[in-house]
Amino acid sequence: MPVTVGQAGRAESVVTPQNTADAVGSGLVPVFATPFMVALMENAAVNAVQAGLEAGQGTVGTRLEVTHDAATPIGRKVWAEAQVTAVEGKRITLSVQAFDEAGPIGGGTHERFVITVDRFLAKAGARGQSHVD
Repeated sequence: MPVTVGQAGRAESVVTPQNTADAVGSGLVPVFATPFMVALMENAAVNAVQAGLEAGQGTVGTRLEVTHDAATPIGRKVWAEAQVTAVEGKRITLSVQAFDEAGPIGGGTHERFVITVDRFLAKAGARGQSHVD
């Protein structure tokens, strides 16, 4: 079954000292870090599209436009939800939102491209080989 508009996915976590802004260096306070919120959104997006991919395929994130609107303290559960809003060839656009137990904490749009994993890795490896010292 191909990826279709409306497919949805979810990912969740708990805020710990290791995924706070001060731990990752994206800020100086012990609240859920924006880079971890972004990763949670991407994980939800992967979960939304994975069932629609063929064997040997995967997706890579290419664009993410989000806001982080509320701080979440250590100990709180956080989760992200993603829903496919458009499929144009290999490009998939998703709506992403993040929440904690008090309500929404962020949201935006995310773009992923379908790849053939072996070909993608071969191309990435060749790129590494072309490095000039």
